Amino acid sequence: MQSPATTILRIGTWRVNPTSGEISRDGETARLEARAMRLLLTLAEHPGEVLSIDDLLNQVWPGVAVSSDSVYQAITSLRRILGDDPKQPTYIATVPRLGYRMVAPVSAFADQPASPAPATPLHPPPIPRPHALGLQLTVLLICLALAAAFLLRAHFASQRPPSPIASTPTQKSIAVLPFLDLTQGMQQGEFADGLTEELIDKLSKLPGFHVPSPTSSFYYRDKNLPVATIAKALGVVYVLDGSVRRSDDQVRVAARLVRADNGYVLWSETYDRPFHDLVMVQDDIAGEVAKTLGASTEFKTP
Repeated sequence: MQSPATTILRIGTWRVNPTSGEISRDGETARLEARAMRLLLTLAEHPGEVLSIDDLLNQVWPGVAVSSDSVYQAITSLRRILGDDPKQPTYIATVPRLGYRMVAPVSAFADQPASPAPATPLHPPPIPRPHALGLQLTVLLICLALAAAFLLRAHFASQRPPSPIASTPTQKSIAVLPFLDLTQGMQQGEFADGLTEELIDKLSKLPGFHVPSPTSSFYYRDKNLPVATIAKALGVVYVLDGSVRRSDDQVRVAARLVRADNGYVLWSETYDRPFHDLVMVQDDIAGEVAKTLGASTEFKTP
């Protein structure tokens, strides 16, 4: 196999093109930023092997002084794009205290040849004419199938989020996706959800900002959709997401801002706070993030 840096790969059900930075499957395409693609290729070069945090830092961030948080955030982002579940991984498995392992099959991508059309017999056998009872039964089964299809379509349509009001998102449009609970045992889900709602509240109060409601944002929890797809559905240009971790009496919140159309991370920050007054911590961190984004030149109208 050629170098994974140039070879189009098949990783699980995804077609991975390192040259264009895109992955695709079933008509769905997502673009990975350079670090995320390098991380995916590094894991793919060693399928089934456990790569430590130091291994990934040396290969994905060579010569750059970054902490292990960069690996955690990049893995979380990659899993979200791939549609991977960290509890039951089919792509990237966490090996506690050791590192990460690619568990999906990896191979060079090759288009499958089209299956030859079955030969048409010169003298096809005559189709037997059904009896009247058989014809009635067939019609009844077709009607039942159509009715079931209609009910299923109506059911799924009722679960879709409302379409965005504006066809073209404004520059100051940002969706806050539910922050991930990465604490041991995932026991801080309520704190992560509260932080998400606090961020939505703070950002929606900034002049000119358009922020989807918590109901719209939480609809996409665990949907495993590309950021660009979520942003398009919510009618926003930017997406803010992040994670929550805890160590003893300290909580660490990582937040990042992504431009949805190209997947590039425009801003990221980590906040460490004492884990005692959780409401105060939520308010404090949400205020810091809102203050930073409100002053950012990224949201200035050209």
